[in-house]
Amino acid sequence: MQFKELNIMPTILRALEKENYIEPTPIQEQAIPPILNGSDLLGCAQTGTGKTAAFAIPILQLLSQEKVDPTTQRKIRALILTPTRELAVQIFESFQIYGQFTNLRYSVIFGGVPQNPQVLSLKRGVDIVVATPGRLNDLMNQRVIDLKYVKMFVLDESDRMLDMGFINDVKKIIAKIPPKKQTLFFSATMPPEIAKLASTILVNPVKVAITPISSTVDTIKQHLYLVDKDNKMNLLLQLLQDKSIESALVFTRTKHGADKIVRELTKAKISAQAIHGNKSQNNRQNALNSFKSKLLRVLVATDIAARGIDIDELSHVINYDLPNVPETYVHRIGRTGRAGLSGIAFSFCDFDELPFLKDIEKLIGKRINEVKDHPFPMLIKTATPTKVIVQKRRPSHAGFAEKSRSQRPINEKR
Repeated sequence: MQFKELNIMPTILRALEKENYIEPTPIQEQAIPPILNGSDLLGCAQTGTGKTAAFAIPILQLLSQEKVDPTTQRKIRALILTPTRELAVQIFESFQIYGQFTNLRYSVIFGGVPQNPQVLSLKRGVDIVVATPGRLNDLMNQRVIDLKYVKMFVLDESDRMLDMGFINDVKKIIAKIPPKKQTLFFSATMPPEIAKLASTILVNPVKVAITPISSTVDTIKQHLYLVDKDNKMNLLLQLLQDKSIESALVFTRTKHGADKIVRELTKAKISAQAIHGNKSQNNRQNALNSFKSKLLRVLVATDIAARGIDIDELSHVINYDLPNVPETYVHRIGRTGRAGLSGIAFSFCDFDELPFLKDIEKLIGKRINEVKDHPFPMLIKTATPTKVIVQKRRPSHAGFAEKSRSQRPINEKR
């Protein structure tokens, strides 16, 4: 199937053709028709499946087809709510691309930067707003923004909203939107709290599920390195000697760890920068832009900061630290192998992380290929004396404090 078979208007088709978008992804093919028909939609899709275009294209079309008095101030008719600044910017840029030949106006709202430019943009009048919950609530409290004309509402990356403790903010925003609207709800996973929220705001939704979270993209080659914690940096430097690794997104568990990796890579004359919550928005965006334009070879990120990173032709993802939530592994490696392209994921695992590895392999339903012939094999086969392994789980109630479960036997073997 091609986009032109989805009854998309010529001005949007022209933009898609300009960007060489010919065939829709499965979620675009299944989601665009019911959205154009006015249905609410519940989409379960992980990163890299093309869901931004799945809601942006029909929103642009439906709003463009509405008759609006050109002499009146533009009102916000569509609101897209998303958890992170990076994802908000990415979605905003997608609307600009797909809607470049329409007469619609867009604005993006997020925290971490001065609000005045965003306020001025809103005062000039916009049709579509992409926002993070915190800054949007701030502007609502200041009575700078009015949501009473919203006809289309998108809640994107809903499970990450829960992880980041934004659900109460989301509920406050929903209370300010007209009850009669078209709602599009997207989440990579469907924990009980998210399922409950979806049931309260969706009306007879069309349900679309693409690539369950337990699946990992077939085009991604996954490799495991069992390595002592103190040798992880040596292993990373050794891997990066391979010039075929043109671009690598490296995941670490902590902000301090991300900065430390960047310092070591810089010493080795490997261009690298970090993005995490302690970096300013401008710093994070500049690092991301440099990485996208290949001025940087390595981007080091924590999970929350990396949510929403969309980089074409990213060759490698490297899990410097294994995540302690198995679903996070799927999100991480999904940054490569996008849009049908191939990708490679390397994962480092020290002895203390073996329980995390077991959870990951249980979730994805297979063992990750272990690379045994490398210079830094695991030698320490006992637990770090001061280390207590705690498996964190996503909360299932409104308290949002992460719970931990009992410690596993520390001598558990692969």
